[in-house]
Amino acid sequence: MSLNHDAIYRAYPNTVRTSDYLNAAFDADGNQITLDQALVDAAAAEIQAELDATQYQRNRQPEYPSLATLADALYWSNQGDNTKLDEYYAACAAVKAKYPKPEVN
Repeated sequence: MSLNHDAIYRAYPNTVRTSDYLNAAFDADGNQITLDQALVDAAAAEIQAELDATQYQRNRQPEYPSLATLADALYWSNQGDNTKLDEYYAACAAVKAKYPKPEVN
């Protein structure tokens, strides 16, 4: 069995160390923690649900226009030309449309 470290730390907050070699988790006093696989699996499901709910954020990030593009657009907007700022906002809107935020039930 491979340890799901993140799920163990979530299910057992007193965990300070895990060991794949020993297939175990330990508390601050070095005592081995008896793991309940059902609790670890439930914690893993929670973590996966959180990752799934925020995947759109990780998808959007590399496709947003750069901050340098925004700075340039703001400069020109301050000079009275909103063309670049409008383009920046349109590019952001296109990314948001491509990766919509999931609806919360």
